[in-house]
Amino acid sequence: MTWLLYAFVSAVAAALTAILAKIGVEGVPSTLATAVRTLIVVVFAWVMVFAANEQRAINQVSRRSLLFLALSGLATGVSWLAYFRALQLGPASRVAPIDKLSLPLTIMLAILWLGEPISWRVAMGVGLMTIGGLLTLS
Repeated sequence: MTWLLYAFVSAVAAALTAILAKIGVEGVPSTLATAVRTLIVVVFAWVMVFAANEQRAINQVSRRSLLFLALSGLATGVSWLAYFRALQLGPASRVAPIDKLSLPLTIMLAILWLGEPISWRVAMGVGLMTIGGLLTLS
């Protein structure tokens, strides 16, 4: 599969995540709901590691990679905890677009930290998506 197909699969899964989480968090403390979700993700990820026979590469992971993966994990934890609490307090149709404002932030960080170029088409598309996300606030 190409990166684009994986990106679309991710988008569909993320959409399902919002709806399923909104239903699942009902009557459950948001932190507990996040912990249950995280446990499922951990088990699923390790099953995939062994299914792909990638466990042998664990010795080859550099300290730098481990550091950045750990930091990414912490950011994911904060994101998930906040997301589940937001879903508990608000409608999924309003929470999800605001959560997706991570898109312009990701692109800005990719430009600043990773030196990735941005075309006018990407800038325009992200600008329109940002406007759309912000319109859900009213």
